[in-house]
Amino acid sequence: MPSSSRVFFQSSRVLVSTFQNIKGTFDILPDAYTDDGGTRIASSAEWHHVESVIRDVMARFNLEEIRTPIFEPTALIARGVGQLTDIVSKEMFAFERGDTQYVLRPEVTAPVMRAYLQHHLEQRGGVQKLFYIGPCFRAEQPQKGRYRQFHQFGSELLGTDDPRADAETIALMMAVYRALGIQNMELRLNTLGSAGTRDSYRTALRDYLAPYADELSDTSRRRLERNPLRILDTKRAHEQKILQEAPRILDFVSDDARAHYATVKTYLDDLDVSYTEDPFLVRGLDYYTHTTFELTSDALGAQSALAGGGRYDLLAEEVGSPRPVPAIGFAAGMERLFLALDAAGIDLPGAAAPDVFIAALGDAAERWVFSTVQDLRAAGLHVALDLKGRSLKAQMKEANRQNAPYTLIIGGNELADEAAQVKEMASGEQVEVAFDKLTDYLLARTGNAA
Repeated sequence: MPSSSRVFFQSSRVLVSTFQNIKGTFDILPDAYTDDGGTRIASSAEWHHVESVIRDVMARFNLEEIRTPIFEPTALIARGVGQLTDIVSKEMFAFERGDTQYVLRPEVTAPVMRAYLQHHLEQRGGVQKLFYIGPCFRAEQPQKGRYRQFHQFGSELLGTDDPRADAETIALMMAVYRALGIQNMELRLNTLGSAGTRDSYRTALRDYLAPYADELSDTSRRRLERNPLRILDTKRAHEQKILQEAPRILDFVSDDARAHYATVKTYLDDLDVSYTEDPFLVRGLDYYTHTTFELTSDALGAQSALAGGGRYDLLAEEVGSPRPVPAIGFAAGMERLFLALDAAGIDLPGAAAPDVFIAALGDAAERWVFSTVQDLRAAGLHVALDLKGRSLKAQMKEANRQNAPYTLIIGGNELADEAAQVKEMASGEQVEVAFDKLTDYLLARTGNAA
C-alpha cells in the first residue's frame, strides 16, 4: 500500500481512507504545528506576514513582481542551470506529455530570463527590476529546512552590468532579513570573473585535485570530472584541508573583472555593509559570472545558508538569446527564513481577530444576523458569527476563542426593540445600540471609520 495513504478496517469492511501529504512536502495550516521531523511549520497568518514584509521591502527598492509557471520546458532548465549540476543530473521532477518534456521548476532565475526574452521586457525601457515569491521543486533527500517542494523569494535585475546593480541587489537581500528582525548574519563575497576565467580555473582546480582523488569522497570524485567547482562546497573536514592549498579563482580574473569587483566592494563599504571575502565561493549553477555572494547564519547549524546569488551575464545566450543580457539576482528559501526567525526567537503576528462576533438566539434572530453580517462586512468590518445554531453560552465561548473585542447579542427582544446588545469583551461593559446606528458605532469603536 502506498505510504501516502492509510486505510482503516472494521469487520473486514473499509470505513475510512485518508491520504497523507507526499514526503518532502508540508501543509500550511491556520495554526502552526510541528511536523514528523520536529520542524515547526508556521501558520498561514505567519506566512502572510513574512510575505507582506518581503513585498514591502521589494517595493521600497522599486521592484515589480513577476510570476512564472511552476513547470517549464526541460531544455530551458538544463541549458540555463547547467547539464552537469546536481539539480539537472539528479534533482529534477521531470515528466513528458506527448513529445514534449517538462520539469517542475527547481529555481526561478532561468524562467524569469525566459519571460524577459519572450515578452521583450527590455522594450519597457531602463533596467527591469523584478521580484518573485513562489514554490520550487527538487527531488532531494528531505531534511530540516529542506523539502522537495519548497518556496523561494528573490530578485532579478536585468539589463545592466553596472557594479551598483550588484551592490543594490546585496543591499536589498540584507534589507529583507533586517526588516524581519534577523541580525546575526554573515555576507560572503567573491568574484568569478568572466566565463573564460571560470573555464581556466576549472581546469586548474581539476589538475590540483587529481592527485588527491583517492582521498576524496565518492560524491567529490564524481564531481572531479564533471563539475570540480562543486567540490569547493564540501563540508567534509579532510576535503577542506586538501583545499587549503588549492588555486584561488581570483588569481585567474582579468583586470577588468578585478576593477568591477573592487567597485562593488566600494559601494558596499559606502553602505556600511560588512562582508567576508571567500575565495572558494563559486555557487553551484553554471550561469554565474563576476560577483557571487551568500548570506549565512550560524543559528541554522551546518546548513547555514539563508540566501545567495550573483551576476549571470551569460544566461540569456544559454537559453537562446542572440545577444547577452547583463543581469544579477539573488534567491532565498522561505523555509530557511522561518528557521532563522525561530532561532532568533522572533514572534510573528497570528491571524487577525474579528472586529465583532454576533451571537443569535432563535430562528428569526439567526436570519436577521445572517443578513446584517453581510452589510457590516461590506462596510469594512471583520465579522464572525455562529453557523451551528449553538446556545448563547457556546457562542460567547467561541467569541472569546476568536479574541473578538466586541460581541453583539441578538434575540427576540432585540429584534422587537430594533436595538442590539453590544458587549465589550475586555471590560464586560454592555450597551444598547439602535440597529440604524450599529454600523457607525462599530466602525468608530474598532478604528475602521474613514
